[in-house]
Amino acid sequence: MLNDLLRYCEAERDWALETILALASLESPTGDKAAVDRCGGELAKRLREIGGVVNRLEQPSAGDHLRAEFGAGAGQVLLVGHFDTVWPVGQIERMPLDLRDGCLFGPGVFDMKGGIAIGMLAVRALKRLNALPGRVVMLWTSDEERGSSSSRQVIEQEALRSHAVFVLEPSLPGGAVKTARKGCGEFLLKVQGVAAHAGVEPDQGASAVHELAAQIIDLQRLRKLVQGASLNVGVISGGTRPNMVAEEASATVDVRVDTAEEANQIETLLRQRIVTVPGTRLEVAGAFNRPPLERTDAVIKLYGRAREIAFRLGHDLGEGHTGGGSDGNFTAALGIPTLDGLGAVGAGAHALHEHIEVADLPWRAALLAALMSETQTEDCEL
Repeated sequence: MLNDLLRYCEAERDWALETILALASLESPTGDKAAVDRCGGELAKRLREIGGVVNRLEQPSAGDHLRAEFGAGAGQVLLVGHFDTVWPVGQIERMPLDLRDGCLFGPGVFDMKGGIAIGMLAVRALKRLNALPGRVVMLWTSDEERGSSSSRQVIEQEALRSHAVFVLEPSLPGGAVKTARKGCGEFLLKVQGVAAHAGVEPDQGASAVHELAAQIIDLQRLRKLVQGASLNVGVISGGTRPNMVAEEASATVDVRVDTAEEANQIETLLRQRIVTVPGTRLEVAGAFNRPPLERTDAVIKLYGRAREIAFRLGHDLGEGHTGGGSDGNFTAALGIPTLDGLGAVGAGAHALHEHIEVADLPWRAALLAALMSETQTEDCEL
């Protein structure tokens, strides 16, 4: 059946390409509900055209999420991805959709409207060959690029009904899939000091800026205490005038970890911090908003199956780890076997050279189709 899947996907490559062009032409920056919903409307129409039972999960402020169901039966596999992008409306005028040298360039094609088309082509192939096993659910969300705050619960609920989750985020270089992702957290360090005249009575003050500077320098020590963790102070603010001892200062810290244990360690160490400048107070707020996707036995087994299928298709499917998070972090943390990075091959996510390799679309779709089929059969249960 694998060769039949590949032949069908190769014959329908232009359909997949046209789908990507249609979705990418409708810019969908996270947070712009009107724009995201326009793109979602086009996607919903196309999902119905290929036989999906589509539910629009309405949201008050974020774009509406889409759930599409294909087939029936007790077993369910879940395809996860998002159609929001980091690019603002109007970006397409500065980096227009451009097909050249075997690549499609443009905002959102790699991250991750190409992956959506791959998922749709895979389901089309299975349906055409009357090989759709059990039930396939697609969940396309609208807020992944800003933390999935409105979609996380929906994703987790759907994952708990599934025995495997395939995430159509873009691949790593060379087409490798992602068998591990760091967990992501954001914390705010807020220092309260005592204002005073910097020239007349500086000793009557307690500088929030000086305390914050000491805290920032000391944060690097945590990287040595917790192996695998990374901390980046990306935003700082403090003080109002150069001739005043600063009364307030704050810093926003991005934290990445490899394991749930590291997340607990880092959060504990952050909340136990003590001040060094007398008279100042430190408050720490924030949390981890994505648990890590750890390279568990279940993930390794799912990857092994995908690699074997890819080999039969004539490709060496590598694996890798990335510091960025995805919605696969949520599903993997629930213990559901999850394989990420099954989407388009290309480069330039969030960059001006964003593009996909058009020639790779058919085999990626055939790989996904076969993977869905094999993980649905009883003798291949994870």
